[in-house]
Amino acid sequence: MNAKIPAGLLVTALLLTGCGGGGGQSASAPPKVGLITKTETNPFFVKMKEGAEKAAQASGMELMSAAGKFDGDNASQITAIENMVAAGVKGILITPSDTKAIVPAIQKARDAGVLVIALDTPTDPQNATDALFATDNFKAGELIGRYAKAAMAGEPAKIATLDLAPGITVGQLRHDGFLKGFGIQEGDPSVVCSQDTRGDQARGQTAMENCLQRAPDINLVYTINEPAALGAYTALKAKGREKDVLIVSVDGGCTGTRAVQSGQIAATSQQYPLKMAEEGVKAVASFAKSGQKASGYTDTGVTLITDKAVPGVEAQDTAFGLANCWG
Repeated sequence: MNAKIPAGLLVTALLLTGCGGGGGQSASAPPKVGLITKTETNPFFVKMKEGAEKAAQASGMELMSAAGKFDGDNASQITAIENMVAAGVKGILITPSDTKAIVPAIQKARDAGVLVIALDTPTDPQNATDALFATDNFKAGELIGRYAKAAMAGEPAKIATLDLAPGITVGQLRHDGFLKGFGIQEGDPSVVCSQDTRGDQARGQTAMENCLQRAPDINLVYTINEPAALGAYTALKAKGREKDVLIVSVDGGCTGTRAVQSGQIAATSQQYPLKMAEEGVKAVASFAKSGQKASGYTDTGVTLITDKAVPGVEAQDTAFGLANCWG
């Protein structure tokens, strides 16, 4: 029987069908997950997006992605959160550029019922997000600190720390971990120079040049990441010091791992952005199905990579590192 539906009821029915579950997403559409990275050009975040895309496809979700124009671009990340909430995402995965300034925008998203998970970099405070999937950055720093201490073999250290930037938790955790692993505290006189690099190779080179002017006898360099380490190496090579200064770093990208293989960097702590993103998307997919929110911290692993192993510090060689690197 084909009963005729009055026009007014038909319009109402169509409107209700179009509204679906709210937030701009129909009931029949696949659930959406958002990924917001610090930049879209850094190989670390390129690999993270690759992992998110793969996991979203496997989970039957639609991925929305956005990134800052540069590392530290908080405004673009806020806009991305607002746009994703308006589009009806079930969850947002974010690597916060400004770990404090992003918190109010994250809170608004959570108040709207969106699951928010930090990847790689914890917010400040860490519980501003529902969950964190990340490297234990303190452990990553501690590993290379322990390695450096053993590799120095009792030689008095003159240390340069090439750090990230003030107030960024990932940088502070790695720095503090390095100090602990080496067995010293902030303010120790063996640290003769500290400079911020924002993890950039050119800034790393300038920072190392500045440190060498201040303390020409530097014999150990800790860097926040491998681009900064390669910048430091360039500056040291220009002074003929590349053979007698130990450089240790964090990240485990393919370029950095090859620099360990060639001897430019002595050791690095490798982290796994693909795994962070995959686990994050799976958590959002679970939330979309069951309403159960992920919580707390999930350690996605870290491995010391070096071809010059030292006693008492567990490590893998660069063959392992190259098989598991990114970029």
